[in-house]
Amino acid sequence: MNTFKITPEGWVNEKLDLDEDALQKYIHTGKTLQGIVKQCDENYNLHVRLGKDLEGIIPRTEVEAINVEEGGIPKTNLCTGKVDKFVQFKVKNLSAESVAILSRKEVQEEALNWVKNELQEGQEVIGIVKNIKPYGAFVEIGGGIVGLVHIEDLSVARIKTPFERLKIGQKLKIVVKSIDRETGKVMLSYKEILGTWEDNAKKFKQGTQVRGIVRETEKNKNGIFIELAPNLVGMAEYKEGFTYGQKVEVYIKKIDECKRKIKLSILHQIK
Repeated sequence: MNTFKITPEGWVNEKLDLDEDALQKYIHTGKTLQGIVKQCDENYNLHVRLGKDLEGIIPRTEVEAINVEEGGIPKTNLCTGKVDKFVQFKVKNLSAESVAILSRKEVQEEALNWVKNELQEGQEVIGIVKNIKPYGAFVEIGGGIVGLVHIEDLSVARIKTPFERLKIGQKLKIVVKSIDRETGKVMLSYKEILGTWEDNAKKFKQGTQVRGIVRETEKNKNGIFIELAPNLVGMAEYKEGFTYGQKVEVYIKKIDECKRKIKLSILHQIK
């Protein structure tokens, strides 16, 4: 049975302070640990500090299970790029010199099996933002499994860059949008986490003044879309001089729950 799980409380980023007895326990249980890579040596093995007098080594052949070259060897940049970063691993054995042999590859294989056999569309998981591109963000959901969340799935309010919603290294809840069971490719969505229109609309009252962000203007000058929350956008009458990203003070003229529309009036720009 697959034992790989993403726990609701997220990833443990604590500093490891293990002794030989603890390592023996983890060898026996096969539990996944997480630590910071301190060095990548000339042979592209990764060195992880496990305790005051203990060091762990992830041999190059055990660094990667997904992005590997012919013969199962990961590219050199996949090794060097992990220095000073957290990696997940299992303890395979302990040498006579008290050096623990670790495997990230085993964690990835377990995680890939989890994705192909157990992960479900619509499931909420914990992830960490690893990279951001103009078209979306790459989020690791555990064991080196990285999914893509497209920019249009980051919020209902249209944005020009994913950096307006996320930052690299951010830990977040995210929803599985689709899974390719054969390849293990995962597509993700963030906007479901931000609440429904109804959830967000309850935070606002008709006849009040609130702050918002200008998102876009109608080409025919019918109005300006104002983001009140990432998943809630209202429409204000068109006014000259307002551009994307400006913070504004608005008056809520009407909240139409049936049509799921909010009518606004721009009062002034917030400097």
